[in-house]
Amino acid sequence: MTQGLVDNSGAPVTVRLDTSGPISAYTVHLDDGSPVGRAEFVDAPDPGGERIFFHTEVDQEFGGRGLAGLLVREALDDSVRRNLTVVPVCPVFARHLRRHGDAFVAHGGVFRRATPADVALVTRVTKG
Repeated sequence: MTQGLVDNSGAPVTVRLDTSGPISAYTVHLDDGSPVGRAEFVDAPDPGGERIFFHTEVDQEFGGRGLAGLLVREALDDSVRRNLTVVPVCPVFARHLRRHGDAFVAHGGVFRRATPADVALVTRVTKG
């Protein structure tokens, strides 16, 4: 759990990691504990340590507060700490890494482009 974060409106938020189900997520919560967004992922079954991010969403009423960006940055920072390779299927993650991939790598991160096999894994997990 990452506390001490502040969104663009100045409000405190927390990002939590939820791995309790077949689809895991980083979730962003308001100061009162209400969840208002999530960045969903699946971990690849191979022993290589890859995390496939496939969907990021923030409740519409909280748009413009930078919460999706907070989710992405926290998820990427956690992936670095866990020595995981990031695979961006989600357009939000892909766009962030196109813009900031060099900084992510300089910070110790590793990422690669998604393959059809990655998309197939996400499809199996989300339909299962």
